[in-house]
Amino acid sequence: MNCQTHDEHSHKHGSDCGHKAIKHGDHVDYLHDGCLHHVHGDHIDEHKLDEGGANAASCTPDHACGSHDTAHKHGPGCGHDAVPHGDHVDYLVNGHLHSPCGTHCDHHGEVSSS
Repeated sequence: MNCQTHDEHSHKHGSDCGHKAIKHGDHVDYLHDGCLHHVHGDHIDEHKLDEGGANAASCTPDHACGSHDTAHKHGPGCGHDAVPHGDHVDYLVNGHLHSPCGTHCDHHGEVSSS
């Protein structure tokens, strides 16, 4: 697998580093500044969740999770962690991924914390 290395990263990710841990395949990544960081030997890799399976990237206009006001707009600074997902960014809301889509949020599946 080719590494997409995150350069100049002095922070040490781990179980008590302060960043949310997300199960990703057979390992754990850490949400940090809108990125999924994976500790890989002596460096940090940039990961993103694959589209499909449990994290499909489909339009779900009937999704109503009730975890935020319907007028809430996801984006930088909205209060939810950004999660790279395929070719876009989703937002972590109570254990599942929200993707802004017009006037609603799409449900792009559950994620597990480690």
